[in-house]
Amino acid sequence: MPDENAIRPFRLAMPQEAITDLHDRIAATRWPSRELVTDRSQGVQLATVQELARYWTTDHDWRAFEARLNAVPQYTTDVDGVEIHFVHVRSPHENALPLIMTHGWPGSVVELLGVIGPLTDPTAYGGRAEDAFHLVLPSLPGYGLSGEPAELGWENGRIAHAWAELMKRLGYTRYVAQGGDVGAAVTDAMGRMGPEGLLGIHVNLLATALGIVDQLPAETEQERAAHAALATFTATGFGYFLEQSTRPQTIGYSLLDSPIGLAAWMLDHDTDSYYKMSQAFIDKQPTGGLTRDTIVDNIMLYWLTGTGASAARWYWEFGQFLAAAAGHTPPPVQVPVGFTTFPGEIWAAPRSWAETVYPGLEYFNEAGSGGHFAAWEEPELFATEVRAAFRPMQQP
Repeated sequence: MPDENAIRPFRLAMPQEAITDLHDRIAATRWPSRELVTDRSQGVQLATVQELARYWTTDHDWRAFEARLNAVPQYTTDVDGVEIHFVHVRSPHENALPLIMTHGWPGSVVELLGVIGPLTDPTAYGGRAEDAFHLVLPSLPGYGLSGEPAELGWENGRIAHAWAELMKRLGYTRYVAQGGDVGAAVTDAMGRMGPEGLLGIHVNLLATALGIVDQLPAETEQERAAHAALATFTATGFGYFLEQSTRPQTIGYSLLDSPIGLAAWMLDHDTDSYYKMSQAFIDKQPTGGLTRDTIVDNIMLYWLTGTGASAARWYWEFGQFLAAAAGHTPPPVQVPVGFTTFPGEIWAAPRSWAETVYPGLEYFNEAGSGGHFAAWEEPELFATEVRAAFRPMQQP
């Protein structure tokens, strides 16, 4: 009988027919008229999406991305009834600390590929061998190359349990965890669950701020600016969140049927990231790792795996979790916590906010650049933050 805990090697190879069908669908797109404003206040701008479509069908090389992903070790294993895909790169340095990092939406393992080198082999990037990590990068259930959950309940806590099982299955008895966006919520859940072997966590989005706005300090100029940013997000940038947390199936039909609909939906996440991605196409000026190729790589991964709807369902699960948790004090975090604020984040949380959520916060820093997709945009800066946060835990 097959071993239900088996870890299977994986290689990405999509059929050419799927790429041909994609190009045909893009060519048949029915375009809306141009927006009536000069900014993104009505949504993703027509010129941006049309240039993305042109690049997608004429210049983008999917096979180059397949080769890039297949150049790192990938595997799948079944955890709690779902096939989980993950990248697993062991450091060449002795005594490296195992680290599981979780991506977010609308991201994937694509957003984390740039940090593999700096984190697993720091001496090649100006770091120290003592700061090396063995890296595990899973694809969230229902995202990209992982399987879709076939039942309800795959919220942060269940994913956290799955990640703990994955690390145990890989033989790691002591490890740390990191995440942003959805990954921050999952990593937060891991910290509160405190599975055996977890030494500490680091997050770069204060995801729980959405549910405790009235408890967050608003006395300093920085705190008031964070409140203003959070209020702006919930007033004018919350569309994707509200739709996916209440009606993921409804938007799912468009995400599975129209590649341009999927691309526009994924670009319309936050103002800072949108303008950086738009600039990559309109002005041919990438911001760090946010290049035309990697942006399309990420969209293609959702399209070719047909996971637009299943990825959106996490937000529904998160919405159910927030509703059930309202009025209840969450369990305390069981491990040391590190937090990095990047200036382009949707709401750049000040230290007082991070300490409100994580009393006894052990590492905090305000980075000089970077936004919501910090690991994607600024991989070496991001790696520096991760090293600093986990340095006290590096040696057994």
